[in-house]
Amino acid sequence: MGKMHAPVKFVEQVKRKSSKFVKTLGPQYRNFYWQRGYGMFSVSPTHLVDAEKYVRNQEEHHRTKSFQEEFREFLERYNIEYDEQYVWD
Repeated sequence: MGKMHAPVKFVEQVKRKSSKFVKTLGPQYRNFYWQRGYGMFSVSPTHLVDAEKYVRNQEEHHRTKSFQEEFREFLERYNIEYDEQYVWD
């Protein structure tokens, strides 16, 4: 993503378009929605293969560690200050 694109606009488009797509997959998805917030982290090109592998195996990965636990670890690892009451819907 280049510097000419605002992250919030990018995420807004991805959420809107993917939500519409998911709802076309069947009636069981008619109530699908994304949470309001988002987190965005960059990935070094040297770690791209690992990042892709992680995304493809998220379901298996999150059997042992919740998304919330992992997200907190990211925030803490990179010294990002946060207030728990604003992180989750």
